[in-house]
Amino acid sequence: MRRRSGEVETALAAIWAELLGIERIGRHDNFFELGGHSLLAVQLLSRLSQAVGVELPLATLFAKPVLSDLAASIVELLSRAGPHDLPAIAAVSRHEPLVLSFAQQRLWFLAQLDEGGTNYHMPLGWRLRGALNRSAWQRSLDRLFARHEALRSVFVAPQGKPRVEVLPPDAGLPVVEHDLRDRPDAQAALSDLCHEEAHTPFDLARGPLIRGRLIRMSDDDHVFLLTQHHIVSDGWSMGVLVRELSQSLPGVRGRAATILCRRWRSSTPDYAAWQRQWLSGERLQTQAQYWRDTLYGAPARLALPTDWPRPAQQSFAGASVPVVIDADLTRGLKRLSRQHGTTLFMTMLAAWAAVLSRLSGQDDLVIGVPSANRCRREIEELIGFFVNTLALRIDLSGEPSVSDLLERTRRAALTAQEHQDLPFEQVVDIVQPPRHLDHTPLFQVMLAWQNNTVESLDLAGSERGGCRARSSNRSSSIWN
Repeated sequence: MRRRSGEVETALAAIWAELLGIERIGRHDNFFELGGHSLLAVQLLSRLSQAVGVELPLATLFAKPVLSDLAASIVELLSRAGPHDLPAIAAVSRHEPLVLSFAQQRLWFLAQLDEGGTNYHMPLGWRLRGALNRSAWQRSLDRLFARHEALRSVFVAPQGKPRVEVLPPDAGLPVVEHDLRDRPDAQAALSDLCHEEAHTPFDLARGPLIRGRLIRMSDDDHVFLLTQHHIVSDGWSMGVLVRELSQSLPGVRGRAATILCRRWRSSTPDYAAWQRQWLSGERLQTQAQYWRDTLYGAPARLALPTDWPRPAQQSFAGASVPVVIDADLTRGLKRLSRQHGTTLFMTMLAAWAAVLSRLSGQDDLVIGVPSANRCRREIEELIGFFVNTLALRIDLSGEPSVSDLLERTRRAALTAQEHQDLPFEQVVDIVQPPRHLDHTPLFQVMLAWQNNTVESLDLAGSERGGCRARSSNRSSSIWN
C-alpha cells in the first residue's frame, strides 16, 4: 500500500508541476494555494484518469487539496474499485459522413435562424510594428490552417441534415491585402475596413470559416485582422492559435519544427463521434436527471429594474462598463477564498449573485457560466468549438451569512462542473422553461471568468529584425 501511495504521489506531483508551472512540488503542498483554480482542477482530473486510471469527483480535490491527502484518497478508491481506462478518442474514417459535435449542432441551428448574421463572429486585430515578411506570415497562417481540421471544416446539410466536410489542407487561409500608404484618409479607411471585416457574413456550407485581412499603413506598420466563426473556434482556441502562430514563424528556433511535424492524436470530427458515443445510456440519464432536479421550479426570468421596457425581441446590442478591482481588494478576495475553501471565481460568483439578488429582490437566481469543456487531454491543444454553458442556480433564501453563501455557491459550482458534459441545448429541452423572444431561456445574466491566458504574439526573427505585435480582441464573444 505504501508503495502504491508513493507512486500516486509522484504521479500527482508531476501533473501539478506541469499545470502550475512549478518545478518542485512537495507532498504537503496545497493545490489551490500554489495557484490552482477550477479550470486547472478539471485538467488535473483529466490527466489523473490517464496516469492512474481513476475518475475522481471534483469535490474530492476541493475537500483534499493537499497532495498527500489527495493521493491517499486515490489509493483508497483504487483499492476498492481498481483502475479503469476511459475510452480513447479514436480517429474516425474521413470517407464516411462526419457528425457535428453537440456544440456545433447548436450553433449551426442558430445560424439557420439568423442566416447572414454576424453575431457569432470572433474577430481579432493585431498591430504589427516593424518590417514584416508577408510571405513568411502567409506561410505561417497556411500551416496553422492545414494543422487544424476545425478551421477547414464546412457544414453542409443535404435533406436538411447537417454534416461536416473538411477542406483540403493545402487550400490555404484566405487573406486579402489592402495598401493604405498613400491615402490621406488612412485612419478612416482602416476603421471602415475593420467594420466591413467584422460584419461580412460567412457561408457555413462553403467556407473557409476563418479569414484574414492584411492592411498596410506604412512600410513598417501593418494591421492584421483575423475573423473566425464561433462554430470552428472558441476562447480557449484563441490561446492555441496565438501560441502556434508564434512558434511557426521564422526565427523561433527549435520550436517551429516540433510543432509543424506534430500529428494530433485526435481532431474535432473524432471528438464529435466520441462524444455522441460516450454521452449515452446511464451516463446521459444521470446528467439529465441532475439538471432536471436542479433547475425544477427555477424562476424563468431575472426581474432587474431597467430604465426602458424590454423590447419584444432581444437583440445583441450592448456596451461595456469597465470596473477595476485594485491589488489590495484582490488580495483580500483571495484571502477570503482560501479561508472558505473556494476559488476566486466562486467568491466572485457569490458576490455577483448577492448584487443581483439585491437589485431584483429575488433570492432564487440562475446565472449562466461558460465552461471551456476541455475535459480530455487529447483536445487541450486543438482549435475548435468545445465550449459549453452551465446554468448555476444560487440559493440566497434565509439571509445567508457570507460563509453560508460561499458554501452554497461552492456546492452549486462543483456539482454543475461535474455534470458539464450535457450540452446546454439539451438541458433546455429537459427543463422546458417558458420560451419567449424577449429573453433567453433559463438565465439572462452570465459571469464569464476569463482565466485562460492568451499569450502575446511573438514575431521575433522576422525579416530585418522582426515585428512587434499588439493584439486586441474586438469581439463580444465569451472567452472560456
